[in-house]
Amino acid sequence: MIPNTNDGSNRPPRLRIDINGSNVFGLPPQSSAPKGDARAVLEAVKAAGFEGVQTGSKAALCREVGLRVTHSGRINAPEEADVRAAEAVELGADCYTVHVGWGIENDDDVDRLIEAMLRASEKRRIPIYLETHRATVTQDMWRTVRLVERFPDIRFNGDFSHYYTGQEMVYGDIEAKFDFLAPVFERVRFIHGRIGNSCCMQVDIGNVTAGKQRPFVDHFKEMWTRCFAGFLKSAKPGDYICFTPELLGPEINYARVFPNANGEIVEESDRWQQAILYAEIARACWDEADRRVRDT
Repeated sequence: MIPNTNDGSNRPPRLRIDINGSNVFGLPPQSSAPKGDARAVLEAVKAAGFEGVQTGSKAALCREVGLRVTHSGRINAPEEADVRAAEAVELGADCYTVHVGWGIENDDDVDRLIEAMLRASEKRRIPIYLETHRATVTQDMWRTVRLVERFPDIRFNGDFSHYYTGQEMVYGDIEAKFDFLAPVFERVRFIHGRIGNSCCMQVDIGNVTAGKQRPFVDHFKEMWTRCFAGFLKSAKPGDYICFTPELLGPEINYARVFPNANGEIVEESDRWQQAILYAEIARACWDEADRRVRDT
């Protein structure tokens, strides 16, 4: 079985709030994100309450300033699984999230990829979390649930914008889709925090803590809460689940851009401030998940 991430302590199972490196470095000048050299930026990330960074290039510097490290990558062929896992271990990552395959493989090819991922995780003693992501073997809800039936030991990095937008979850009975995804939610051990609407994968969620709620935000809150509850039901002392805002830039068509009053093309929102807001939402979802589990 893919293990939970664990810090070796006797602490109760907990939520760890990290941030993706692409959500910190390379932001536009208008952003309120920390400025300065990489060390200064990472020190500000820690001061803002984030415990770790998902990164490869800044891993050593993260540890120097007291931040934990997770890593991410891609497995395109079975023989790559052990190589990628070994690289993550060498980097000192607490866990490794992966895109697997391209989404055009038949089930036999998919199974070989997943088997290789499971072997690599066990051999290298690092949790490898399969990401729910378009253009991979988990690109649709139906195929991913079927995958769980064949490999109940897999655990996921939940990036549900790929389902919410890519499969337009609100088109039809979204509660039925939540229930259908229960086997996935129960196995999520890492979350990429990104919220989209039915047609755009990453949108400004506004100041939702001030009452300006939007229906799609509620939907993501429910998915995250179900994931946290699934983790809590089986978690042991020292176990933690990472929530990692991953709000990406316009160069890869994630952050939307619009002309401002001066005609300058700017990003829709401040991704740094959005990440801080996401952390607040995640903590509220964790509290709700804990209440639900205690009430059962």
